[in-house]
Amino acid sequence: MVQSQTFILIKTEKVFPPVNICVNLLLGKIKKKMNTQQNITAENKLIEFLYPNETKIIHGDTLTELKKIKDEQFDLIITSPPYNVGKEYEVKTSIEKYLQLQEEVIKEIIRVTSKTGSICWQVGNYVEKGEIFPLDIYYYQIFKKFGLKLRNRIIWHFGHGLHARNRFSGRYETILWFTKNDEYIFNLDDVRIPSKYPGKRYFKGPKKGQISGNPKGKNPSDIWEIIIKDWDSGLWNIPNVKSNHPEKTVHPAQFPVELVERCVLALTNKNSWILDPYAGVGTTAIAALKNFRNSVGIEKEKDYIAIAEKRIEMLKAGALKLRPINKPIHQPKPNDKIAKIPEEWNNLFSEL
Repeated sequence: MVQSQTFILIKTEKVFPPVNICVNLLLGKIKKKMNTQQNITAENKLIEFLYPNETKIIHGDTLTELKKIKDEQFDLIITSPPYNVGKEYEVKTSIEKYLQLQEEVIKEIIRVTSKTGSICWQVGNYVEKGEIFPLDIYYYQIFKKFGLKLRNRIIWHFGHGLHARNRFSGRYETILWFTKNDEYIFNLDDVRIPSKYPGKRYFKGPKKGQISGNPKGKNPSDIWEIIIKDWDSGLWNIPNVKSNHPEKTVHPAQFPVELVERCVLALTNKNSWILDPYAGVGTTAIAALKNFRNSVGIEKEKDYIAIAEKRIEMLKAGALKLRPINKPIHQPKPNDKIAKIPEEWNNLFSEL
């Protein structure tokens, strides 16, 4: 009886509280009124209800595994490929050889993308002896070679990262959003933001006096920050996953769940299939499950797959820590110690 009431509660709610809270509260109520076996059965059914979609992470080489996939299986390919900067999961090579290998991967990725599908390719810079090679410029040429159409070049800005001494510190990366055709999935209503001037009306012409906006909100720009505040300003100011980020794992180049979620919501439908050919620690899989999409990932490092599978288990159990998609970036108060000029600097200034 408790189990059926639980399901009715969820089904009738239009706006859910955070899923981890739902899971913990509901499982707590179930466990109080059932024996051990009933608890296990009820818990499994609840998880299946909250996360009905499939997810699979394949262990293997990206190019090899891609060739085994049938044509046009995925509505969205989203990934952050190796940057060829010598991370533990890659062998650094010349920029020419690196791009040649990636071109082979991209050819296969295009093949497995559906006719109405999209590809989101998130990259930064390749650095050689202090010289910057912006990878999105090189990748654009490869995608265009295969006839794809660039819909947006999205700027992902983050406030913290590695500091440079002989050039300005890098604080952004890019997402190239390509489609195969002119007709593609784009759920604008799922990512609209409230209008700044909802009462604005046409002041001339045949529609004079009529409301000029859309009641569902306005179209966000191609450079996002954080949901309403950040979409409105036109900057994707999403924190990168560093040591103090709630999603941090051992992966040295992990990207945040909310970065993927925005693309998932806009560029796929419920029950769509999504592919991440460089799955890492399962960020795309988590974003897909949270939003009722299916996903496949390919990853060559067993340790990362183990972490990804553990994170997926924690998500389903309501125990995975995630940064909410609409959480503003922390701004220290003027009186916070970290925001004050150190005494050592004050003494330095007085000497000048």
